[in-house]
Amino acid sequence: MSFRHFLHRPPSVTAVDAVRLVAEGALVVDVRRYFEWNRVHIPDAVHIPLEALSDRCLELPEDRLIIAFCTGGLRSAGAANLLVENGFDAVNMSGGLVHWRAAGGALTPGR
Repeated sequence: MSFRHFLHRPPSVTAVDAVRLVAEGALVVDVRRYFEWNRVHIPDAVHIPLEALSDRCLELPEDRLIIAFCTGGLRSAGAANLLVENGFDAVNMSGGLVHWRAAGGALTPGR
């Protein structure tokens, strides 16, 4: 993934909005590393580490809003930009894991 994906601000939503959007059918794509995913993750999220996203983004559905997610919101911002450039309806969830928890978002413990 190119550095340019981090140079501009992607469309974003708050964690409160993300929780609502997921309930309405949006898909969370978690771009954290494997060890982070294995600790805890959002139920029904798709895990594609950021470094694999450009090669695997075509695995994602084209008919759903995609919410890029990471620990703090920086990696997911780059991911959201990459997804938008590839034709997806995608947004970044600002605030990451801490804000997701604070908004009452569900989490599943890893292995």
